Amino acid sequence: MFTGLVQALGTLESLSDGYARIRYRCANYEAIARDLAVGDSVAVDGICLTVETILAQGFVASVSPETLTRSTLGRPSPTPASVNLEGSLRVGSKLGGHFVTGHVDGIGCLQSSVLMDNSWEMTFTAPPSLERQWRDRIARYIVPKGSIAVNGISLTVADCDDDSNWFTVAVIPHTYAETNLRELQPGSWVNLEGDVLGKYVEKFLHHGKPTPNGRDRQLEAISPEFLSEHGYL
Repeated sequence: MFTGLVQALGTLESLSDGYARIRYRCANYEAIARDLAVGDSVAVDGICLTVETILAQGFVASVSPETLTRSTLGRPSPTPASVNLEGSLRVGSKLGGHFVTGHVDGIGCLQSSVLMDNSWEMTFTAPPSLERQWRDRIARYIVPKGSIAVNGISLTVADCDDDSNWFTVAVIPHTYAETNLRELQPGSWVNLEGDVLGKYVEKFLHHGKPTPNGRDRQLEAISPEFLSEHGYL
C-alpha cells in the first residue's frame, strides 16, 4: 500500500529477463534506501514491484508479464526513463495522499500541459490503440474531485467529460518540480490507477448476494447506515 506521495526520482536503466534495474538519480534518495530490504515493495511510476537485489545506488526488482501488459514498462522509452519512487506505507505513517495499491489499471496519454497562474493544468486521454481498455479498466473510476494516481502520484480530478474519455488535473509547483510530470510531452504514456474505494463501491452496486435460486439479491438501499456497517466511516 502506498500514498501517492513521491519520495525520490530514479532512472530505469534496464529491463530484461523479467527484471528492472533502477538507479537513484537524486541526492535525497535516503527516504527510499534507508530501510529498504530484499522482499520490500517499492512503487516505480505507480507500479508495485518487489525488490530482489539491493545495489549501492539503486535496486533490482522483478517484473511479471501482467505488469508489462498493463503498464508503461511494456512500452520502453528509447532513452533511460525517469521514474517516480515511493516506499510502501508503514504503520503509523502519515497518509497525505490517498490509498494507492500500486496495481495499475492501464495506461493513459498526456494530451496537453498548460501553465496557469499557480499550477499546471494537465489533460490525459486514452491512447488511440487502447480506447477499449480505457473504458473497461479506467474510465468508470474517474469522477470530478475524485482521486487518481498518475505515474504513482496522488492527484485530484479537476474535470472530465461525462464518459470520462478525458480528464484534467491541476498540478501544484512542488509536485511538478519533484516528479517526472515535468518531463512529459504530449503523447507521453503514463500509468493510471483508479481509487480503490471506488472499486469496492462498484462491487457493492453491481453484485448482490446470491439467493438459493442463483439470482442476485436486490441490493439494499445505499444509506449512511449501510456504508458505516460495511466499513465506510
